[in-house]
Amino acid sequence: MVRGMARTEIDHDEREPVYRQLAEIIRAQIEAGEIRPNYAVPSKRVLVQRYGVSTRTVDAAMAILRDEGLIETEPGKGLFVVPEDRRRRQV
Repeated sequence: MVRGMARTEIDHDEREPVYRQLAEIIRAQIEAGEIRPNYAVPSKRVLVQRYGVSTRTVDAAMAILRDEGLIETEPGKGLFVVPEDRRRRQV
């Protein structure tokens, strides 16, 4: 991947773990406003199909984004982007 450009695809031959690559892709989409605050992150099924990854990979990537405060689970509804004013600040 070229520095300064957001990753858009999974590179299965790269040393970086696939789940981290997927987290990077979704994070970039959130930061670019492609997935807006209060909107749902694409479903696990969609992410598996779109990026050719396993459900465990999607779960691991979403755990990273949840830990970063970028997304949150709404029980029975899915994962949603947290509005910027409610995100935890990275120190």
